[in-house]
Amino acid sequence: MRVHFIAIGGSAMHNLAIALHKKGYFVSGSDDEIFEPSKSRLEKYNLLPKYSGWDEKVISKEIDAIIVGMHARIDNPELIKAQELGLNIYSYPEYIYEQSKAKTRVVIGGSHGKTSITAMIIHALNYYHIDCDYMVGAQLEGFEVMVKLSDDASFIILEGDEYLTSPIDRRPKFHLYKPNIALLSGIAWDHINVFPTFENYIEQFQIFLNQIVEGGSIIYSSDDVNVKNICESTRNNINKLPYSLPTYSIENNTTNIIYNNKKYPLKIFGKHNLLNINGARLVCNQLGIEDDRFYEAIRSFKGASKRLELVKSNNSSAVYKDFAHAPSKLKATINAVKEQYPQRKLIACIELHTFSSLNEKFLKEYNNSMSEADIAIVYYNLHTLEHKKLPAISQEQVKLAFGGGANLIVYNDSLKLLEDLVKTDMNDKNLLMMSSGNFDEIDFNVLAEKLIKST
Repeated sequence: MRVHFIAIGGSAMHNLAIALHKKGYFVSGSDDEIFEPSKSRLEKYNLLPKYSGWDEKVISKEIDAIIVGMHARIDNPELIKAQELGLNIYSYPEYIYEQSKAKTRVVIGGSHGKTSITAMIIHALNYYHIDCDYMVGAQLEGFEVMVKLSDDASFIILEGDEYLTSPIDRRPKFHLYKPNIALLSGIAWDHINVFPTFENYIEQFQIFLNQIVEGGSIIYSSDDVNVKNICESTRNNINKLPYSLPTYSIENNTTNIIYNNKKYPLKIFGKHNLLNINGARLVCNQLGIEDDRFYEAIRSFKGASKRLELVKSNNSSAVYKDFAHAPSKLKATINAVKEQYPQRKLIACIELHTFSSLNEKFLKEYNNSMSEADIAIVYYNLHTLEHKKLPAISQEQVKLAFGGGANLIVYNDSLKLLEDLVKTDMNDKNLLMMSSGNFDEIDFNVLAEKLIKST
């Protein structure tokens, strides 16, 4: 099979390219910009394009499939040539579905938690050497790439993203997988550039539920009112399995799940992660792993990359990084750190980076989302606003939107932010850095080294 990727540098795209290469396919690709870690990973497998940009000459009738990424535009010359030649053109969700038609498809959806839940399921299956295919949106410890496709595995675990599929297919990605087993973790309005109203956003999850195959299952968080409503009102020819917060305790900064009077100490923490664990447990039940075996496996789960990931710590302080960027995620992540370390003050720092978070109409959704932090810091880059073609917002607007208060500081200069952070006395304090970006390439490891001295 000859497969060509248009916009091969994307997070999911380059991992799918590597997965097909490892499966024995002849893979080629192009892109106009490729960043790390995609660049190094593609280079390792000799899949890195030899030049930057697009070239319609690389498209020929010998190609069996074109996979086009969201980064490509509708007028991309390679895409146009492929359409003229009548080649088979897929988005990566379409192609993954084509590769998994004969498998049991497990799809994890929701505005938050889907990466962590997907990772937990894969971790538990791997712990017991149960083979599975997968696609997950973050790097996992012990796994080289984020996509695996094989001929042997009988099921596939898929993170179901609600964002658009490709420039020529405006459906949300998770509408394409047709799950046998689905999970819905929570609904909190996001992607307002695509879903302009909350009602429109909720509708996408209702459509997702309708894609579950007859006789399949929906596992859902009954703690989320929106999720509970749409799952309980959906059609009755699927199994409905609700989950909520498990029994737990926190002792000496360690969270334990309590099951059958036995404590299972965890390497992760936070009520949102405890909910995620309970959802993952029910999925694993469906795949043949009983509760006690699941809890034994989840003890060693360290989390997905940038999901409350510990950068550095000592006996009195810690630095964490997290992917949180939406209001509900900020609140959950901040509350998690405060609950885990009640004796320490928390400095919580968020970068406004997505289209939604930088939109002046959406900003008010952040009101009181950081109120539990002892010091709340909001950063945004003026150039990012220009790049996304959004109206300018002032520091005063941002501060007002977040609820103001003496403990809230707003920056639009990353060098000044870094300078002030480095001066911080971290004794009996934690620092939480949250963003779907990178704070203009602030190196969290270097920052943590400067802030935290080993004991």
